[in-house]
Amino acid sequence: MILYPAIDIRGGKAVRLTHGRFDAETVYHDDPLEAAQSWVEAGARYLHVVDLDGAKAGKPASIEHLRRIVAGTGVPVQYGGGLRTVDAVRDALRAGAERVIVGTAALRDVDFLDEIVAAYGPRVVVSVDVRGGKIATAGWTEVTDMPAAGAFERLGARGVASFVYTDADRDGALEGPSLDDVATVAEAVRGRFLYAGGIGDLSHLRALRDLRQVNLAGVICGKALYERRLTIAEAQAALDGKG
Repeated sequence: MILYPAIDIRGGKAVRLTHGRFDAETVYHDDPLEAAQSWVEAGARYLHVVDLDGAKAGKPASIEHLRRIVAGTGVPVQYGGGLRTVDAVRDALRAGAERVIVGTAALRDVDFLDEIVAAYGPRVVVSVDVRGGKIATAGWTEVTDMPAAGAFERLGARGVASFVYTDADRDGALEGPSLDDVATVAEAVRGRFLYAGGIGDLSHLRALRDLRQVNLAGVICGKALYERRLTIAEAQAALDGKG
């Protein structure tokens, strides 16, 4: 499994939210590029960048920050937040994103999903964000009646093979994942997925590793890194089974 340090951008700064709430924000870097460079200097091989303003507004607001991060780090970057049109997806890829992350629009607009999967295939990742076992959309501000497993099945049937599963109830809380929920998602996913939500220490990473789910390809971690509860090297070693 691969560690993906998270860089969430809001108002041009690198921040973290608690439980996905926009009114529970902590600013860690005034410039997202500084955060990205610090993670790469510490050994990160990939970066996970989310445009929170874009996620809330429905259109990207941080493409220029993405471009700067790609140019300033030299590592692959996956980018999401407000990518709800083909043009927005294309703009993110042209700005240097290795992979694009789409959420709300993939579930609501089948034509959009089919078009970007046909055009960009493995570079498309769908983020399935969950609150209380149900799909959360629009930057986690709305909760639907759709269960997570049903979303993975529907998306997989349309050719999606890469996912991010985010437990929004745990995001930023540092309390660890629900291992039962992760195992349930692993059964539903036909492809590969990354887990995000609530990583607080190395034991949480070891527990995910010990699930031994072959389609769990990586873990996204933010607040625990910013607050120095673990280092990039320690976290990757834990996922590798070496720590």
